[in-house]
Amino acid sequence: MEYRQLGASGLRVPELSLGTGAFGGRGPLFGEWGDTDARAARRLVDIALDAGITMFDSADVYSAGASEEVLGQAVRGRRDQVLISTKAGLPMGEGPGEYGTSRARLIRATEDALRRLGTDYIDLFQLHAHDAATPQEEVLATLDQLVREGKIRYTGVSNHSGWQLMKSLATADRHGYPRHAAHQVYYSLVGRDYEWELMPLGLDQGVGALVWSPLGWGRLTGRIRRGQPLPQESRLHRTAAFGPPVDDELLYRVVDALDAVAQETGRTVPQIALNWLLRRPTVSSVIVGARDEEQLRQNIGAVGWSLTPEQVARLDEASAKDAAYPYFPYQRQEGFARLSPPPVTLNQPTPAGHQAA
Repeated sequence: MEYRQLGASGLRVPELSLGTGAFGGRGPLFGEWGDTDARAARRLVDIALDAGITMFDSADVYSAGASEEVLGQAVRGRRDQVLISTKAGLPMGEGPGEYGTSRARLIRATEDALRRLGTDYIDLFQLHAHDAATPQEEVLATLDQLVREGKIRYTGVSNHSGWQLMKSLATADRHGYPRHAAHQVYYSLVGRDYEWELMPLGLDQGVGALVWSPLGWGRLTGRIRRGQPLPQESRLHRTAAFGPPVDDELLYRVVDALDAVAQETGRTVPQIALNWLLRRPTVSSVIVGARDEEQLRQNIGAVGWSLTPEQVARLDEASAKDAAYPYFPYQRQEGFARLSPPPVTLNQPTPAGHQAA
């Protein structure tokens, strides 16, 4: 397992992290992901730690706090061995103080998360969404206060647009507040929009990507094939509306390419999809989920090897689509291309400071 710098920060994180959306599963979405209790979660944490996965990601909205509670029980007695990442900002109720990132909301959300997790500090605290109603100065001053109090070690955001993240970083620089080290983003072979603006921003500003839903909301599991109906047991029947949309033809084209590489490598379709992500610029850690031990072990099999440049190129081609405006001219026209920075080498060697376990 590689350990990578989280953006430009001093925090080292494993290249794979374990998402806890299935912990304590409740409700129409998280109940479909799983209902892992504390005993089963502790076993998953055992396997993860044995493999070098030391970071565990949660959020207050995951099963209305139950995910954090189960995670806290699962890591009890070994807090110094793990990194806890969690998020707040999405609605936890109907009241006016139950959503957003105001000073009052952030302080209470942090205190609630600490209580549920059974810890006195959070390694990485992320704003789960941009709150347009609260000034960035208020948000960042509050996070600065929480960092100074030792309740939060590092901060980040999730699901922000480029201008929203850049405004936050500029505000932090202007006032001397801690800069966000991470951006938790959707990124997959069937969802490469992250590359158009947020990846260049991350490269320029030193913000590391933590990737959620790396298998395209369960579409790159190897069970979905061209010309075949959606498997009856697939959760997509009930959860597709909650996740990112994917064009069917793009999906089938990517799956065809993944199948071909799987036959060449002897790896599974999900392992290849995860390995492709691990070699992308700015990616600090890919968050994988697991309903059971076998699924976790399969995901762990995505590390410790690399696709060949030729295989990466085929996957790139199969998953490519035109960028949105104003980015597509830079893809198509020579005049615009001359104004762009040189292309990033995708198969980069392990950066300085990385470790292996």
